[in-house]
Amino acid sequence: MQGLKSSQLKQLQRLYHQRIPGDRITTPELSQRLAAISTEINQPVCAYLNRRGQVIRVGVGTPRQTQIPPLELPRYGAERLSGIRCIATHLKSEPPNEAALTAMALQRLDALVVINITGTGFTRRGGGAAGYVKEAYLAHLTPQETRALMTSPAGFKIEESQVQSPSWTISPPLSLDMLAQQDFIDLVEGLEEEFRREFVAQEVDADHDRVLIVGVMTDEMTLQRFQDTLAELARLVDTAGGDVLQTVQQKRSRIHPQTVVGEGKVQEVALTAQTLGANLIVFDRDLSPAQVRNLEAQIGVRVVDRTEVILDIFAQRAQSRAGKLQVELAQLEYMLPRLTGRGQAMSRLGGGIGTRGPGETKLETERRAIGRRISRLQQEVNQLQAHRSRLRQRRQHREVPSVALVGYTNAGKSTLLNALTNAEVYTADQLFATLDPTTRRLVIPHAETGETQEILVTDTVGFIHELPASLMDAFRATLEEVTEADALLHLVDLSHPAWLSHIRSVREILAAMPVTPGPALVAFNKIDQVDSETLALAQEEFPLAVFISASQRLGLETLRQRLAQLVQYAADSR
Repeated sequence: MQGLKSSQLKQLQRLYHQRIPGDRITTPELSQRLAAISTEINQPVCAYLNRRGQVIRVGVGTPRQTQIPPLELPRYGAERLSGIRCIATHLKSEPPNEAALTAMALQRLDALVVINITGTGFTRRGGGAAGYVKEAYLAHLTPQETRALMTSPAGFKIEESQVQSPSWTISPPLSLDMLAQQDFIDLVEGLEEEFRREFVAQEVDADHDRVLIVGVMTDEMTLQRFQDTLAELARLVDTAGGDVLQTVQQKRSRIHPQTVVGEGKVQEVALTAQTLGANLIVFDRDLSPAQVRNLEAQIGVRVVDRTEVILDIFAQRAQSRAGKLQVELAQLEYMLPRLTGRGQAMSRLGGGIGTRGPGETKLETERRAIGRRISRLQQEVNQLQAHRSRLRQRRQHREVPSVALVGYTNAGKSTLLNALTNAEVYTADQLFATLDPTTRRLVIPHAETGETQEILVTDTVGFIHELPASLMDAFRATLEEVTEADALLHLVDLSHPAWLSHIRSVREILAAMPVTPGPALVAFNKIDQVDSETLALAQEEFPLAVFISASQRLGLETLRQRLAQLVQYAADSR
């Protein structure tokens, strides 16, 4: 509004007193008044109306410039429209451009009316020229299943060349009288009925989040690594209980500091989320608190990162008190720096009489409470650590060797433990199906004498590429089972396309541990699900490895013999 005269501002403000019949899209009087104001200030003007015909918002600028922020829009689903329509003026004679139509889709408007003003028509009372309305266009969203139809819900006959986009329909040029004759209620009810039918046809379990995944490929990533990361994120979302609707990708030289992806891609994500009815956006990397706030403000949908998905899975999987304790600690450490900017509930008291002076925000109160809880949990984790240490000392005093099962998540560690020891550990084709460590006795032949001996086999939490630091810290009591074991059995899912990358990720995590783990034996699992070429490649790359199928109980006898040799080697190396 910079540069506008006070009289012009008053004219804009008086638009809020306008009200038109609820069953009309607009009236000639309102359209002409908008055209007159727009001509006088020589700028486009947009008026937003609700379904009662009241003007609820007035903006100087194009529909793209004046669009309502997502967080200020009413809540609605993929089967409904927002209940708001936009009447916009345009200083050129042309149909609505893509920016205006995208703004309509982002806000899920009931309709967009663009009034083209050309030349000078009549003289307003008191002097000054008013714009002449040459023509108007009516645009509205169109459900996917009906986009191929050549008749819009408003009753216009549309030629194929006039269908500007697969998500909206634009009418032919209309006069103001023709536009005023359109039944707005019939248009909206017809559209929402079609959206409802489409939504029901696509609807997934209402208890599940409808998820849109966003992936960013930077220069330091290979295409294969990027695709593997997105595939793994989709598995994580599925394991957490979400349904992946679509994946949006962007290639950038570096991450955008405010929004991760570029401005245009943010608009695309928002539009895709509205079109598909997604209620959750998941990014393939860790996000800063500021990035989450910026993205949610522009998209209008909850945004989480990869770490938050993993934490959610851990929270679902934790069964023992120790597991729940460590998960809560990891979640609180993740949440603490992200408390800022969580809306009015976290803001300071408003300025005014009686509210000034020293005080404490709810944000600061929450931070201190969470800090106290983190300290208490860390003490309990330390006690758990000491307890596990005493148990290990007792086992070492009895000279019972121990082997820790390590590997990428979903490699089949729990299935192998069950096959070797007849344990009844929960197994599933999911990421992080097992969270709490389980220790069982296994009888194996002695490597030298041939007599039987007992060893302890511990099933540990699965690893994953770029395991979040908060989890590494919170689960240090559990991960000590790995560092204190006499030897490691590194299990690899050979049927996974990225098995080589999984081996590297596990070795990087093991190398980052404060205590160097003992010697490791590599065992390739699920050999019954791979072809001969993959098997030959693995045998060539890892000639000392063991090849088994835990579910089919293939190669287990060979594995027992190799475990006996591994334990003997670990004992000799002390």
